[in-house]
Amino acid sequence: MKHRSPLLLSILILSDIFICRNLAESVTREEAKQLRDEVREMFYHAFHGYMEHAFPLDELKPLSCEGEDTLGGYALTLIDSLDMLALLGDRERFTESVEWIGKNLRFDINKTVSVFETTIRILGGLLSAHLIASDYSTGMKIPSYDDELLHLSEDLARRLLPAFDTPTGVPFGSVTSTAGGGTLTLEFGVLSRLTNNPSEWTQKDAGIGTSIDSFYEYLLKAYLLFGDEEFLFIFQEAYEAAMRYLYTDPWYVEVNMNSAALVWPLFNSLQAFWPGLQVLAGDIDPAIRTHAAFFSVWKRYGFTPEGFNLATLSVQHGQKSYPLRPELIESTYWLYKATRDPRYLDAGRDMVASLQYGARCTCGYCHISDVEFHKQEDHMESFFLAETVKYLWLLFDLAAGPDNLVENGPYKYLFSTEGHLLPATPQISLVHEHCSYFGAYCISNHSRQKSYTSDISMDSHETNSTRLCRGPVSSSFVLDSSSQKSTSVSGLIKGVCPGLTHGQKFGISYVASPTDNDASSNESETAVVQNHPVVVVASPAPQYQKEVQNDRDTNDKEPSEAGSRESPTSKSVEGLAVDQTFER
Repeated sequence: MKHRSPLLLSILILSDIFICRNLAESVTREEAKQLRDEVREMFYHAFHGYMEHAFPLDELKPLSCEGEDTLGGYALTLIDSLDMLALLGDRERFTESVEWIGKNLRFDINKTVSVFETTIRILGGLLSAHLIASDYSTGMKIPSYDDELLHLSEDLARRLLPAFDTPTGVPFGSVTSTAGGGTLTLEFGVLSRLTNNPSEWTQKDAGIGTSIDSFYEYLLKAYLLFGDEEFLFIFQEAYEAAMRYLYTDPWYVEVNMNSAALVWPLFNSLQAFWPGLQVLAGDIDPAIRTHAAFFSVWKRYGFTPEGFNLATLSVQHGQKSYPLRPELIESTYWLYKATRDPRYLDAGRDMVASLQYGARCTCGYCHISDVEFHKQEDHMESFFLAETVKYLWLLFDLAAGPDNLVENGPYKYLFSTEGHLLPATPQISLVHEHCSYFGAYCISNHSRQKSYTSDISMDSHETNSTRLCRGPVSSSFVLDSSSQKSTSVSGLIKGVCPGLTHGQKFGISYVASPTDNDASSNESETAVVQNHPVVVVASPAPQYQKEVQNDRDTNDKEPSEAGSRESPTSKSVEGLAVDQTFER
């Protein structure tokens, strides 16, 4: 039995106190519609406040009803709000905003800006809006649009590129964290595909620290969107290390990167994105437990403070604020999408109430400078419109019967770390590079040697969250490459294709539930796609306290069946490179 410090044991014991189910009456379908409409009003209260009192400055000061330039003087909040206007079906304001930006926004100015924030907010917002405004199938195409936002995106990216001219390839420009250096992959990658201008990371290692959150996120999402298997490999290595050394069920702690010794037990509000990422990775059970723990902190204070000390069970000194962050709401949305458990609607209802009664102010929504006393501060980040209300609206729209671009649109969508919509179109998820369940387009008209019947509902209410395939593909499929042979094929389908070798390479499989005729299949060696988007966590699922065997060399070895990959311990991701023999 492994030794654990008294502090860690206390966290384990106290975690039972915090995992509690909301006993309030569950949200009904009719109430979900009302909550969806209330969140829509929340968006417009903040958006109109910005447009009337702050535009074209970057952000709104919602108490004094003034504006301020906080990033670069780019009409930041308008750009961050574009795809939310499209989601709401607001064609008039979406069109007006795109046209104004195309005519008036210029980047030939002398400004010192954050590469990280400019990329995720400005570049991501422009790209997402371009992909919506230029495509008839989104239902929001602007007839007069002539790729103005794409040209602005390319211009902005070229101006940011000198920041990448560093010895490591991790960019300069106010980038002081692994998240800052690693969270540019989706935006620059999408632009690369749209302009046929290749981009390449020269440094793909992860660092440990409080600023690593979206680096994990983009490792997985870059694989799903672009199909680069190196991103998947690094994600699996980093995820396994995080679950082994940082996870103290249901919380996550900070450890020394060399010894794995506990540094301090702190729930940081940015950790709240993690359960949502676990849903995307197919690791649902720990996501449920961790979300319950994180939400208990919200219930205690009405918001999540920037830091909550797990040893003292109190707000961390100097980290008492809530700057309208979306991460816990985002995870709530993903968990409801995966499980349809009404507890997440109840949680969303509580979050709406907290924002309405604690953060709403004259012209928008205010930062909370102290969650214990609900003291308001005169600032509203643009991500409140880009993410916070977006995920709340999507949550209740999904419960009410979804009618939006994400759930019913023509593509599978990924959300950037700023909540911007990035579709898996044929141009972005290149046919010859990528084929996976998530939504890449693949050559088809093939015969399969065996198939399994899907356990996912294919009724008239299906959405992008549950639909397996589009086009002439039946819902019975298997993506285990060991049972398929590549064939001469033609035509385009979405979702599956023969010859997929990810399972062999990485110890994963994408399969539906086996039929009675396939009872002999070994379920412990496959990851079963149910109603979450994709499974990428190595299977069989690791026991997080299990010791890694150092004597297995797999540098030149390809496993013969799914679920058998062992990664070389000498090539751990640097950010989580720890002594593999260390025991807590």
